[in-house]
Amino acid sequence: MQTWVEKVILFVWCGFSYVFLLSPMVVVMGASLHGGEFSAAIKFPPEDPSFQWYSKIPMQQFEALGLSLIVAAVATFLAALIAVPAALGLVRSNFKGKFIVTTIFRAPLQIPAIVSGIAFLQFYYLIYDNSSLMLAGTIPGMLIGHVFIATPFLFGTIVAVLQRFDHRLEEAAHSLGAGKWRTLYRVTIPTIMPGIYSGGLYAFMVSFADVPMSIFLTAPGFVTYPVELFYALENDFDPSILASSSLVIIFCLIMLLGVQKMVGLETLLRSGGGSAR
Repeated sequence: MQTWVEKVILFVWCGFSYVFLLSPMVVVMGASLHGGEFSAAIKFPPEDPSFQWYSKIPMQQFEALGLSLIVAAVATFLAALIAVPAALGLVRSNFKGKFIVTTIFRAPLQIPAIVSGIAFLQFYYLIYDNSSLMLAGTIPGMLIGHVFIATPFLFGTIVAVLQRFDHRLEEAAHSLGAGKWRTLYRVTIPTIMPGIYSGGLYAFMVSFADVPMSIFLTAPGFVTYPVELFYALENDFDPSILASSSLVIIFCLIMLLGVQKMVGLETLLRSGGGSAR
């Protein structure tokens, strides 16, 4: 039983954490409703609330937003195609160099994104010099870079679930006549699906919000949403940036709530990767 002092401390700490995490978003969304003119800084709390800046969002920001959503979704899907079999193979195998291979899959998390962006740009120019194939400033080139930074998030969550997997579920399927592929499709994949969803959500968010990698792989007329905002802020402060950012915040919150409802943290914890209670 918690004492009243522990409950107060927990309440205060949780409240501070929520304020710390949510206050920047509240300020941005609130400032986007300011009805007057902006100076060099944002206005919060807003005066004469209005949606005027939402109607002044440049079309190139919507185009960049659409590109970012497509790139993030495709990169997450391709990363899942790599991470799922890789995690299954590494967790369920025992060979020399297994630790090194696992470290390689996690390496993008340790490398600064700006270093990865420069490396990919130089690599693409090296390919161009030897084959006349230019990947920089193209969708395929962008996807390769985003798959590189997204895969470790899927790989890590799937490995965590597989390490708690109850192999008796697969043994039961085999005893009932299911083959290896049918067991994989009907038992293993559904059991680790919460880990795939969770890792996919992280991978999508990382890809969608990436600036250091994307800024090296974009080209004029082919710019992702975070890079578009970066360029816009670099030139001059435009209040419409607050409005478009608020729309993205709302979209991300809706997506998080949707994933939570579809999978739920409780489901992931309760599944325990398929472990028996």
